[in-house]
Amino acid sequence: MKKILSVFLVSLLISTNIFALEVDKTELQSTKSTTIEFISYTGPHKIIDSVEAIKGIGNSLGKEIAPNRDTSKTANLGNKYTVIHAIDENETGKFDADIIFINKDANVDHITNLRRIISAYLVSAYDYSEADADTLAVFITVYNAVYRGDLDSFKNKYKDVVVKNLSSNNCGLSVNYKDWPGASEIVIPLYDVKNGGLSTIETSVISDKKVVESMKEDDDKNIESRKEMVDIKEREAEESQEKANAAQKKAVEEQKKLKEEKQKTEEAKAEAKEAEKKSEQAKAEAEEAKKEAEANPEDEELQKVAEEKQEEAEAAEQEAEEKQEALEEQQEAEAAQEEKTEEAKEEAKTEQERADKKQTEAQTERKDIAKDQQIVQNNEIKEASTPSSYGIVLTDEANILSKLVKFNSETGEVIKSSPVTVIRNRTIYKTPDAYIAIAGENEGNGTIKLVLIDIETMEIFAESEETVSDTSVLVNDGNEYYCIINYDDDWVVGKYDETLALKLKSKVNVKQSTPITVTESGIVVTDKNGNLKLLSKETLE
Repeated sequence: MKKILSVFLVSLLISTNIFALEVDKTELQSTKSTTIEFISYTGPHKIIDSVEAIKGIGNSLGKEIAPNRDTSKTANLGNKYTVIHAIDENETGKFDADIIFINKDANVDHITNLRRIISAYLVSAYDYSEADADTLAVFITVYNAVYRGDLDSFKNKYKDVVVKNLSSNNCGLSVNYKDWPGASEIVIPLYDVKNGGLSTIETSVISDKKVVESMKEDDDKNIESRKEMVDIKEREAEESQEKANAAQKKAVEEQKKLKEEKQKTEEAKAEAKEAEKKSEQAKAEAEEAKKEAEANPEDEELQKVAEEKQEEAEAAEQEAEEKQEALEEQQEAEAAQEEKTEEAKEEAKTEQERADKKQTEAQTERKDIAKDQQIVQNNEIKEASTPSSYGIVLTDEANILSKLVKFNSETGEVIKSSPVTVIRNRTIYKTPDAYIAIAGENEGNGTIKLVLIDIETMEIFAESEETVSDTSVLVNDGNEYYCIINYDDDWVVGKYDETLALKLKSKVNVKQSTPITVTESGIVVTDKNGNLKLLSKETLE
């Protein structure tokens, strides 16, 4: 209680713009959860790609797959991304799949951008609407995170052509962006790949119970994404019902044709039987005539009759053979028609079962969503009346990185965490409208800058144009802030206002990890040669 009270009292100093406090993790008992919480890089970037450029990655990959959807193919985008379109029509009972590989040279470091890539891929490869593709991308990433490393689960659902491209360590998707390059095998189950459109992806797989339960653990319970998935399933149900109705109608027509073919077969059988009977009779008469002719070789009339009877027998035999061939052909036609009829019936049954399944899933999920909406509303009411404060907790002790959290000041329970997990040197200050801090990492496309973090969303909404030293301190003096920034490939002191506008930079080059001490006489720093320098507050000279 003493620790919590201490945190609470210090947090009250926020109003005086002093916020260099780090709250001990043991004091903030966050709720236990099995939710899939993606860890994305949320700091400044050296290069900020446009949304269009990010989607362009998925579009390029999808365009390579679209022309031959029913054929296995591999698509590559440089050394950054690969898609294996794994299709095998000879194996049944399991799913084909697309496998998206994030290769070692890829720079994607935020789940939102990864989902944009997947969404754009679905649009260009399978003609999904952008809205539906966005929803599917959310479920695909959560599904792959839930089953990360569970190769047996993938083996149970997918064809050999898919499984042979998966590994036990990398199948699925890590929740940590640092693990994505070179170690991601994102599996997308395919249902109706040939026709594309709404039923291309098997939505029942990517929204199974484990996936939905994971999504429900988020504070907002992913209500909107789940609603959108329900909408997709309802449209899938309608589409399958239409197909089932059409297939049933076709099955009736094929059954009628089969009845006609069966009648033709019975007629052919009767004709073949009659022809065979005539042939046997003709043979018998020919044999009798032959005997009489042989017994009376001088009787020309009997010889002539024997020849005629032989010709009649041969003709009858020929007709019997033809009728038998016609019967066999008709039996083959009947068998073919019976196969068509069974196929139509099976298609009607399959589509009806699919329609019923999708509709049942949609109805069940709608009920769950309604319950969860009420829970979310109750939680929001409860949160609004909960005494709360803000603090920062360590996210990476080795590199001294932290994040901002909102917590219950009575219990220490974390209410909300900022996605910005790269606040540096355990220092953050409150301005009238935001929190100001140094944030970022010098890895990949990341960089380090002075940032403003929104109080409500806890996300970065502004950053300095200048890069900041990774060992810089952040010092506050009234409405002004000092840190060490890069200028002309050297380090200088930068002076900022509360909007991150650079007001001054020192002409003196300093050590990038120099202390910054604000005194009545001026700003005390260590120059690049290790000497103490006193800089004027007004000019930084």
